[in-house]
Amino acid sequence: MPSLIILPTYNEAENVLRLSKEGLAQDPSLEILVVDDNSPDGTADLVESSLAEEPRLHLLRREQKLGLGSAYLAGFHYGLERGYRWILTMDCDFSHNPSDLPRMLAAMSDCDMVIGSRYVPGGGIANWTLDRRLLSRFANLYTRMLLRLPVRDCTSGYRCYSRSVLEAVDPFAIRSSGYSFLEDMVWRVHRGGFRIREIPIVFEDRRAGSSKIDRAEIYRAAWHVLATALKPPALGSRSSEADADHKSSLSDEP
Repeated sequence: MPSLIILPTYNEAENVLRLSKEGLAQDPSLEILVVDDNSPDGTADLVESSLAEEPRLHLLRREQKLGLGSAYLAGFHYGLERGYRWILTMDCDFSHNPSDLPRMLAAMSDCDMVIGSRYVPGGGIANWTLDRRLLSRFANLYTRMLLRLPVRDCTSGYRCYSRSVLEAVDPFAIRSSGYSFLEDMVWRVHRGGFRIREIPIVFEDRRAGSSKIDRAEIYRAAWHVLATALKPPALGSRSSEADADHKSSLSDEP
C-alpha cells in the first residue's frame, strides 16, 4: 500500500522538483503531494509540467497563501480520502534530508507516529546561528513541560502518521498554523494514547530560497501552548494512562 508525502510550498521553484525526485527515489511505495499556495515564482507550474512524466507526483493548487497548518490539513484530507497507509510531512527546502525517509518508514513498524528529531542522541542542526538554536531549544522545553509531552522535538515538521492516528485525533478541528499546529498534533496524538517514536535527524538550513518563518509565529505558538495547557482535561482522556507507554516507545530517549 503506498504512502504519501505532503510538501507544502510557497515560492519553492528552486527546490521542488529536485526534492521530489530525491524523495521518490527513496522507496517505490512513496508518492508526493505538492500543496502550493499560489506561489508567484511558478512553483506549481513547474510541478504541473512534470506530472505526466512522474505518476507518483501529485499537485494541489490553492488560490491564496493559507498557511502551513492549512496545507497539512489539505494533504491529510487528500491522503485519507485515497486510502494511503502512512502520511508523511516534510519541508521542501532540503532542511529535511530525503535520505532519512527509509528510516522513518521502517520505524513505523512498531509505532503510530514517527518524528524526525533534532534533539535525541544522534540528531542535530547544521548552519544555524546560536540565538536560533537557543530559541528552538527553549521553545521545545517550554512545550514539553507545559503540555507534559514525552517528546523532545515538538516543532519538527518531519513526521510520519498512520492513517488510524489521523482518523482518531481529528486534526481538522485544529485552527492554529505553523509551529502551533505541529505542537497541537503531538499533544493530540499523545493524549489519544498512541505510540510516538523519535528518530535522529540532522536538520540543515535551506539550500535555496528564503525562509518563511517569522518571530511573530513563534510568539503565537508560545501563547497557543499556554492556552492549551490551561484547558480542563477532556472527559475520558487517556493521557495519564498513556504516559508510561509513550515513554517506553521513545527508543532514543536518553
